[in-house]
Parts: sequence; C-alpha cells; structure tokens
Amino acid sequence: MAQTHGKYADFEGLRERAVALRREGLSRRQIRDRLHVDNNDILNRLLEGEPPPAWTKRPNAKDDLRDRARELRLQGWTYDRIQLELGCSKGSISLWVRDLPNPEGRDPAEQAKLASRKRWEHELAVRDEERRETKRAAREEIGALSDRELFLAGVALYWAEGAKDKPHARRERVVFVNSDPNMIRLFLAWLDLVRVQRDHVSYRLMIHESADVEGAEKYWAGLVGVGLDRFGKTTLKRHNPKTVRKNTGESYRGCLVIVVRQSADLYRRIEGWWTGMVDATAGITTRLPSGKV
Repeated sequence: MAQTHGKYADFEGLRERAVALRREGLSRRQIRDRLHVDNNDILNRLLEGEPPPAWTKRPNAKDDLRDRARELRLQGWTYDRIQLELGCSKGSISLWVRDLPNPEGRDPAEQAKLASRKRWEHELAVRDEERRETKRAAREEIGALSDRELFLAGVALYWAEGAKDKPHARRERVVFVNSDPNMIRLFLAWLDLVRVQRDHVSYRLMIHESADVEGAEKYWAGLVGVGLDRFGKTTLKRHNPKTVRKNTGESYRGCLVIVVRQSADLYRRIEGWWTGMVDATAGITTRLPSGKV
C-alpha cells in the first residue's frame, strides 16, 4: 500500500471510521463530508470491500423484465416468444439469458402458431392506424359549423333521439335522453342557438342501481355546468340477474335526461322544421361529387 502523509497519515484509524459510517448506511458523499476526505482515490481505499447501502443504488427499470425473461427462458421459451410476451428487444433478452441453457428444438406447430399470431397482431395494428387516419381526415372535412348547419343538425338529432308526441298520448314537450356526452353537448349548443334559456332546462339521471350513482351524477353535472341542486330525482333501473348487460364498468354513467319546461311551442316548431327538411329532399336532383360534403 502506498504510504500516506498529512491528514491521511493515520490511514487505518481513518478507515475504521469510514467503514463504521458506511455500515451505518451513509453514502460516499456523506462519509467524505463527515471525514473531510477530498481525495477520491483515498476515499476508494478507505471503503474498499464495503458494499454501498441499498438506498444508494439506482433502481433499474428493466430489472422486472430481466427477471421475467430469465424465468420464461428456463421454461423453454424462445427469444421470439419472450419478445412477443414482454415487448423488449432480442438484444436485451440475449444479454439477460445468455448464461442459461438453450431450450429444446422448436415445435413446428408452435413456431407456426407464433408466426401466425405475430402476423395477426401486425394486421390489427395496421387496421387501427387506418381507422384513426380515416377518422382524423373526416373530422378535418367538417371544419367550423355555421349557425344554419348547427340548426339543421340539432333538429335531426332531436327527431332521432328526442321524445315524440303521439296521437294517443299528447305530450308536446321537449325531452332529450342520451348516454353520449357529445350528443348532450351538441344538443345543449342547439338549445342555446334557438334561444332557450338555461334556467328553463332541468336535468335528471337514469341509471342502473348497481352503478356508481353518485359519481355519475357528479360527472353529468360537471358536463352541463350546473350544480347538483339543478338535478331532479335519479331514476334507478332495477337489476335483472337474467340479463347480461354490456354497459358496465367505469365508463358507464347511465343516461342524462334533459327537459325543457313549457316547451310545447318549441316541440311543435321542431316537428315542423323536421317536416320541412324532409320535404326539401324532394327537390334534390343532383348528387354531390365523390368525397365531398
């Protein structure tokens, strides 16, 4: 060992103190500051053979992947199967498992199954991208809506989704029920356009009793921008154990019911507007160019 001088002359005594601090869980920086050791070579010698405390080790994000890759390799999995399962590169897998024995020869049927799965997943990814691109391009075709375009869209929306008057049951009242938040947004924008005051609008929720009723009420109140005091009593749908429902999970929030009070006149105008739109189609004799709206 090289001879030390000056403040490091009592090297062995200094080392004992450094080792004791290390075993107490101090980092290199803390030990350096505590012992006033400003020479890294000296510090390395003082701590030689002493492992760092666990808390000073940086976590490796790939540790879990590596352990899983080794586990699968020991089960006889090939690089291709491990890559497909874990989504990491073959290069990383090779480094992680290179000390493990090679699996037995591939089963041709298993290899064909894996290749088919990879082709199908690639095809699904291509389809998803095509679907997103088609929707994106179509969305850009719409652009800004004029008042008239919103007006016509709202009339058609109500006649498709809103409550209708029947000859045997006269209920000339504007009532719109929907579970789609975007439908609700468009309809409320349409009510604003036709000058319906928001204080003439009331809301209530229709939802299955097994759902998160309170959470759904808060969600719809936030969407329409009112307090829960503006909501009427929630209608709970009883659960039928024989029915297999698909509208479940965190995204299920029931249906919002929008009622416009004293709206008989508005309802009659909606029906007239819709009839006028249908009559107007009789005069359309030309087709729009392909791809144009």
